[in-house]
Amino acid sequence: MVLVIGGVGQEEPPPDTRTLFLAHPVYRDSAAQFVSINTKVVGPMGLLYVQQREMAVTVPQDKNVNIIGSDDVTTCIIAILRHTGSGAVGLAHFDGAGTEEGVLNMVHRVQELAMAGYPEGRYELSLIGGFSDSHNYSEELFYNLMHSFHKQVIEIDLVLACIGELNTIVRNGVHWPILYGAGVNVKTGEIFPATFPDKGPEQALRSARHLTGGQQVLDIYDCSLGLLRIGPFNYNPLRGVDLWLEQPDEVILQHLSTTPDVEPPHFVMQIRATLKYIQDNPFPAVTVFRDNRPHYYRRDEHTGAWSPFRY
Repeated sequence: MVLVIGGVGQEEPPPDTRTLFLAHPVYRDSAAQFVSINTKVVGPMGLLYVQQREMAVTVPQDKNVNIIGSDDVTTCIIAILRHTGSGAVGLAHFDGAGTEEGVLNMVHRVQELAMAGYPEGRYELSLIGGFSDSHNYSEELFYNLMHSFHKQVIEIDLVLACIGELNTIVRNGVHWPILYGAGVNVKTGEIFPATFPDKGPEQALRSARHLTGGQQVLDIYDCSLGLLRIGPFNYNPLRGVDLWLEQPDEVILQHLSTTPDVEPPHFVMQIRATLKYIQDNPFPAVTVFRDNRPHYYRRDEHTGAWSPFRY
């Protein structure tokens, strides 16, 4: 099928954001409107947080999840795909690894949930994040995402593209992202700029997978069971992890970020926690995922937090 841009089916996806915005000024208007919305600080109640190289999909009837969200995107892009008839919605945090397979899985999962008795409706795609970075990482990712969505068997309507120059502000000659995160209300379909102080369970373990080079975009949620699912996965021990942990913050920032000038303030602290986790668990297949079982979490009815669950 095709990617629908500005209401028209495209034979080829746009080669870059500039071409997209020139040919379809409607995206400029909707992005300007989007960045003008106040950023919500979203707490853990009813939140399903998606980390880098993760995705999650659910339906409005899900009593465990009200909001799916992700943040800390600089050169990454958050993709939100929603079926207007059923309200089935997926959110993924893409960073350039596993893009094509990640898009395929996300579309497949949203489609599966949308098929359950709701034939009518459109598939709407929103892209948020990425900015005019000096290495053009965001542009390359945008290009790959467009091609991946264009290849799908369903018609997908690009409704929001708050990316590239439309998500960039210049301060003292340095390009910064305007927005670092977004959420979607699964009950209403409303998409909004957001930040998430609570990033869900086992953050360091989840970050360790992509820091050590795990390429897949993992699906972390089973909405039929209401379970958050982490793993199982393995990673290779990180050479020099002890040495990394001895480095000052500035060195970690310069060498372990694609955009050291514009990272959020907690970046180095999170990286340190992840490095420490890798140091303590060099072989997660042995020490973390015993019997090759995932770690499951379900929503605690009293506190609203995710709590470990034997499944």
